[in-house]
Amino acid sequence: MVSSKEDNPDKAPGAHLKIKIFYNNLIMQKILVANRGEIALRIMRTIRKMGIKSVAVFSEADRNAPHVLFADEAVFLGPAPSALSYLDGEKIIAFAKKLGVDGIHPGYGFLSENADFAQKAAEAGINFIGPDPAAMRVMGSKLAAKECVKQFNIPMVPGTDQAIEDIAPAKAIAAKIGYPLLIKASAGGGGKGMRVVEKEADLEEQMQRATSEAKSSFGDGAVFIEKYISSPRHIEIQVLADKYGNVVHLFERECSIQRRHQKVVEESPSTILTPELRKAMGAAAVMVARSCNYTSTGTVEFLLDDQLNFYFLEMNTRLQVEHPVTEMITGKDLVEEQIKIARGEPLDFTQDDLSINGHSIELRVYAEDPLNNFLPSIGTLTTYIKPAGEGVRVDDGYEEGMAIPIYYDPMIAKLVTHGKDRLDALQKMKTAIEEYNIEGLFTTLPFGKFVFEHAAFLSGKFDTHFIQDHYTPEKLKEKQKQNAELASIIALKYWLNAQKEIMIVETVPSNWKNRRS
Repeated sequence: MVSSKEDNPDKAPGAHLKIKIFYNNLIMQKILVANRGEIALRIMRTIRKMGIKSVAVFSEADRNAPHVLFADEAVFLGPAPSALSYLDGEKIIAFAKKLGVDGIHPGYGFLSENADFAQKAAEAGINFIGPDPAAMRVMGSKLAAKECVKQFNIPMVPGTDQAIEDIAPAKAIAAKIGYPLLIKASAGGGGKGMRVVEKEADLEEQMQRATSEAKSSFGDGAVFIEKYISSPRHIEIQVLADKYGNVVHLFERECSIQRRHQKVVEESPSTILTPELRKAMGAAAVMVARSCNYTSTGTVEFLLDDQLNFYFLEMNTRLQVEHPVTEMITGKDLVEEQIKIARGEPLDFTQDDLSINGHSIELRVYAEDPLNNFLPSIGTLTTYIKPAGEGVRVDDGYEEGMAIPIYYDPMIAKLVTHGKDRLDALQKMKTAIEEYNIEGLFTTLPFGKFVFEHAAFLSGKFDTHFIQDHYTPEKLKEKQKQNAELASIIALKYWLNAQKEIMIVETVPSNWKNRRS
């Protein structure tokens, strides 16, 4: 039963909005999660917390995965390869319609930034829990994104504002902006279709390679050229935007420690941002979101040079892998906010309501061998024991005895810690790494320990070249050897001290048998 104000909406300011929200809440009763692994399970936990039913999808490789067992319903998509399962948008939408699904949450990866999929879902009467397809198309093209945001005078790296195909104009542009330069795929991400060119003699070959890789990875060979910023920091800003023009930022994430242009360690807040710089970058991120009428969660990425000048890089139109560190320092459930925005609710807080609480660090735990160029280490989790405790969070999608499939990203989990300050969060992280027991394959846990004990990370004086400048497999082996020797010394000292405290009593004659009661 509605209230008297809702019975007479003309006398209640904002009542039309309330009625709309109430109606939308009623119809968002079942959400299909078009993803797998840790992110599918993480999203479903929030869905359940909100009192909404969840539907899982799974391939042959994931038939008994935790996200499938956790969901209220589950549907089989097909064989293990992504193209035959998690990337089959038409099949997913067909299942969603058959099961009476109200919304589809894409997670990240797979179909999460596929504007055509979002459009088809909307046409089928299903709410896509993410941005509008038009915004996805604009920000999905790095060139279109640059064109969209330049009207707001947001700093951008010098370079081209259109695709380059021929070597002659490429050489002319390169001569103007100077070497080194960066060739990037317009439709790309994750380091694919990206080449650093140090001198003109290498330009033609590297451009051909970038174009070929971009076409193979994204079906679009368009590339552009920009000045290569040496020794940059990779800083991204989380934004939230509702359907009523309210946009806020939830501060930054430091994502500079990467391998193959992909992140491994993230933290928030960044050690290098001043309050003034944080405010300026946050305002710029909000303007980027407004430039394309963005809604839902999104992340605006910037490069920060050694003079603390920041440049717009791109916008990711989805939930980020590293979103937990933002949740830890703000207390906001970003998946819940996504769902609320998708069903028509306005943000119930403003920028002034947000503040940074403590510090959070995330390590991506990959099934990779850091002693062998981070190559995938596929195998079975013969032992899998997770750390726990105050300020420790593990987002994962595996259990002991499960195999890591060769068909998907090899991330096992995200290990996240939160503390009252950076030192506290860091200590919790190092303890959690020690307690995380994974056997059966190689992981990035030893690399994470190496990072968190390195002077460059501890001082905050690092950039995207951390691995290049500070890490080699030999250094990790030496560090492991030192740690093993230290552990042996500590164990020996403990044993010797214990021997001093424990008095061994020799056998002496006793007459207890002769005593009478």
